[in-house]
Amino acid sequence: MLDQGAPPQNPIPAAPASQGVAARLMRRKPVERLVAEGGQGEGGQLRRSLGLWQLTMISIGATLGTGIFVVLGDAVPEAGPAVTLAFVIAGLTALFSALSYAELAGSIPVAGSSYSYAYATLGELVAWVCGWCLVLEYGVSVAAVAVGWGEYLNELLDGTIGVTIPSALSSAPGEGGIINLPALIVVLLAMVFLLGGARESARANTIMVCVKIAALVLFCSIGFMGFKSGNYRDFMPLGMSGVSAAGATLFFSYIGFDAASTAGEEAKNPKRDLPRAIMLSLIIVTALYVLVAGVAVGAWNWKKFDGSEATLAAIMNDVTGQSFWGTMLALGAVISIASVVLTVLYGQTRILFAMSRDGLVPKALGKVHQKTGAPRLNTVLVSLFCGVLAALIPLGKLVDATSIGTLFAFGLVNIAVVVLRYRRPELERTFKVPFGPVLPVLGFLFCAYNMFSLDTVTWVVFGCWMAAGLVFYFLYGYRRSRLATNEDLAVTAEK
Repeated sequence: MLDQGAPPQNPIPAAPASQGVAARLMRRKPVERLVAEGGQGEGGQLRRSLGLWQLTMISIGATLGTGIFVVLGDAVPEAGPAVTLAFVIAGLTALFSALSYAELAGSIPVAGSSYSYAYATLGELVAWVCGWCLVLEYGVSVAAVAVGWGEYLNELLDGTIGVTIPSALSSAPGEGGIINLPALIVVLLAMVFLLGGARESARANTIMVCVKIAALVLFCSIGFMGFKSGNYRDFMPLGMSGVSAAGATLFFSYIGFDAASTAGEEAKNPKRDLPRAIMLSLIIVTALYVLVAGVAVGAWNWKKFDGSEATLAAIMNDVTGQSFWGTMLALGAVISIASVVLTVLYGQTRILFAMSRDGLVPKALGKVHQKTGAPRLNTVLVSLFCGVLAALIPLGKLVDATSIGTLFAFGLVNIAVVVLRYRRPELERTFKVPFGPVLPVLGFLFCAYNMFSLDTVTWVVFGCWMAAGLVFYFLYGYRRSRLATNEDLAVTAEK
C-alpha cells in the first residue's frame, strides 16, 4: 500500500494551473495509481476477505430477483409469449458487456467498477458521467427491487395469516397509497447487514441466493405441470417492436452481474476471481431466466399477466388449485429479493467510496470504520436515499430509469476496453474479450439499441438526471478532484 503521507516514487509532474478546460476535463488517472490506492479510505482500509464463491454469489444475489419475480409481469403484456426471446436479447446485451467487464476487472481490480475503468481510459468528465449513471443504476435499482419485495411480502402474509398490509401503507403516492412502508423497511434491514462489514454481508447473501435458486426450481417443477402448448400459438402478437420494448424493460433483470466488480478492493485474488465471478453469474442467471419465463408463459395465457402482482406465486396457485405452494414461493421471493437489495446497495456504497477517494464527491463518503472495514456514513446516507425513493416512487418508473442509466454505463465499458487495448497494450490482462474489438463494439451497439427502445419520458428523466450531475461536477468535482488539487499525491493525466 502507498503511504498517503509520503510522496510516491517517481512522481508524475502536476498539471500546470494554466491547463485548458478541455485538457482538464480529459485528464486520466493512471491504471497503476488506481490499483495502488485500492482499499484506502479516510481513516481506514477495506478488508480483502472475499473469494471466488462469495464474489459469484454477490453477482447472482444482485441480479437474480425482482427481474424474474416481478418485472416478468410487466414484460409479458409487451411481448406476449415471445418474452423468452426478449430475455435472450437482453441477455446478449448483458453478455457482450459482461465480457468487457471481465477484461477490465482483471486489469483494473478496484471498487469503482465502470467509473474507475472510464477514469483510466476516457477521462475525468466521462468518468464522472459514468459514475453518475451508476448512482442512477444502483441507487434507483435498490428502490425498484424493494418495491417488488413488498408485493411478495403481502402475498406471503395473505397465505399464512390471512391479512395484508393496507394499500395506503404498501403503495407509493402515485399508486393510491401514502407510503410503501415494506420497501422502506427492507432497505433499512439491508443497511444494518452492510454496517457489519463485507464478510458478514457476503455470508448472509450466500444463504439468500441458495434460497432463491431453490424457489425458482420449485416454480419450474410445479409450473410445468400446467404447461399448455397452445399458449405459444400466437408467439409474437405485438410484433418485433413489442419484443424490443420488452427486451429494454427486461434488461433491468440483468442489472447486477457487474456487482462483483465493485468488490475489487475486498477480493482476496481480484485479478483471477473477478472475471470468473462475472461470467459464472451471468451464465447461471440467464439459464434460470429463460427456463422460468418459458414455464410461466406455458402455464398462463399471456393476456393474464397484465396487471398481475406476485406473478409466479399466482401461477403456482392456479396450477395446483392450492395456496400452499404459492405461499412457499412467496417466502422464497421475500428472502431472495432481499438479497438483491443487500448486494446492490453494497455496490452503490463502494462506487461512491471510489469517487470520494478521487475527490469528486465529499470525503466523508470514503471514511472507513476501523472495526468493521465498512464505509459507515456512506452506507447510511445511500440507504436513506434509496429507502425514500422506494417508499414514494412506483415500480414501473424506477425500472425504466434504472435500465437507461445501466445501458449508458455498460456502453462506456465496451468503449473503455477498446481504448485501453490501444493505449496500454502491454498491461497485464487475466481475461481478454475474444475477437478483438468486434464484441465490445457489438456490446456498445446493443446497449444503444436498447436505450432507444425506451420511451420518451424515460429519456426526459435521464436528461434531467445528467444535467443535475453535470451541475454538481462543475460546482464541486471539477476543482476538488485530486487530479486537479494534487492532494497528497502528485498525479496528472497520462500523456
